[in-house]
Amino acid sequence: MPTVAYIGVGSNLEHRDQNIQKAREAVFAHPAVRFLPIYETLPFEGPPQGLYLNTVWEIETNLSAHELLSLLLTIENRIGRVRLEKNGPRLIDLDVLFFGDEIIQDPNLQVPHPRLQERWFVLKPLWDLRADLVHPILKKSVCELLDEVHENH
Repeated sequence: MPTVAYIGVGSNLEHRDQNIQKAREAVFAHPAVRFLPIYETLPFEGPPQGLYLNTVWEIETNLSAHELLSLLLTIENRIGRVRLEKNGPRLIDLDVLFFGDEIIQDPNLQVPHPRLQERWFVLKPLWDLRADLVHPILKKSVCELLDEVHENH
């Protein structure tokens, strides 16, 4: 039975919309994806850099969480992402936010994403999808988490 997962998407280098489109096409080639609005936001921490475009995708997949992460990293590499510094600018960023109701804590993958509750640019598109989705660790809905975060865009 497929698992519903949520993927955070962001880009702030070069042709941001084209980077997201390339990633979307690559992800769509594998599992089914529901697309939502894209928001322009300020960077969250890190060095001075350009504005981001952000969205969240809801997918259904038969991949495991680790297989999904591997697919996303492969897509990032194919698009040209280079990791030079933490929270630095990037061509594309694909993060597993939720994977069903699983809680995964290992060196390579943390699900739910450990900082999603701090980030308006993640919570707002999640709210567009599923305001009632409950964070399995914090036991709060996306709507409640969004109410607790100040908009930073």
